[in-house]
Amino acid sequence: MPRPVEALRAQGDAELANRLVEARQELFNLRFQHVTGQLESSARLGALRKEVARIRTLLRQREIEAAEAR
Repeated sequence: MPRPVEALRAQGDAELANRLVEARQELFNLRFQHVTGQLESSARLGALRKEVARIRTLLRQREIEAAEAR
């Protein structure tokens, strides 16, 4: 089973941007559920925060590499 970062690296920039939007939306919904007491799995909050951080890191790395290649 590939590590989460390796699976993300295989995706293109557009796919990562879309996944970032989806993850942020899901994180927002989970936070709302947490506040209202409807959250079933609090571990999902932490996992999503880490996924958002991984995606943002990869996008930033690619941005820096593109700038250095110029």
